[in-house]
Amino acid sequence: MNNRRFSLPTPVRIAGAGATALGIVALSAGAASAHVTVTPSTTAAGSYTVLTFSVGHGCEGSPTTKIAIQMPEAIPSVTPTLNQGWAVRKVSEKLAKPIEDAHGNKITERVSQVVYTARTPLADGFRDTFELSVQVPDAEGDTVTFPVIQTCQKGQTSWIETPAEGQDEEELESPAPAFTITAASGEGHHGGATDDDAGESDEHEAADADADGDDDGDGNGNGLAVGGLVAGIGGLALGGLALARSGKKA
Repeated sequence: MNNRRFSLPTPVRIAGAGATALGIVALSAGAASAHVTVTPSTTAAGSYTVLTFSVGHGCEGSPTTKIAIQMPEAIPSVTPTLNQGWAVRKVSEKLAKPIEDAHGNKITERVSQVVYTARTPLADGFRDTFELSVQVPDAEGDTVTFPVIQTCQKGQTSWIETPAEGQDEEELESPAPAFTITAASGEGHHGGATDDDAGESDEHEAADADADGDDDGDGNGNGLAVGGLVAGIGGLALGGLALARSGKKA
């Protein structure tokens, strides 16, 4: 009996290798997506943005009980969004030197962190989001980092690592959520009208004023016409009365 070693056909071996590679990629993608992340509604310098922080798992299987988001010094104030399943509080600290906000008001303290505490622990394998409204620093090209401490029923994870120069963030085990500030938008700091918009608005107002003036002219013309008609009717009435009187005398 001829004993030959059985080997898989080449296409089968290739398919197996491809499946293994896909598995590795899927695991890598899962690990990356498991990070605590931040997604800003806009990254334009000086604009107001809503930062959405996402938490997708617990601490090695343990449910999450608290999320503490550290605020950078470049962002002195923040407005947290209420989350039904969490209690939220702002932790403030005194500033060594007062600063001015976008409206020229002096600020003597800043919000150093926002803490969300779960009313019911967030089970591992379930995600939740937390929204903060802030003003993006007027510093195009800078990276704004938000270290996050995730506390669980057992243990905690510190999402505080930042990449070194030239290092890929995906190489970090627990990267801090961050984003890079982009150029200011044409709508200005508060989404207000630009100079071009203001010019167009002035033109529209001038056109409206002209239209109002035309309406007033038409109204005056109509008034004169009505007055003339009334005067004509009155003249006819007087003429008829005089004619009647002259007929009686005759």
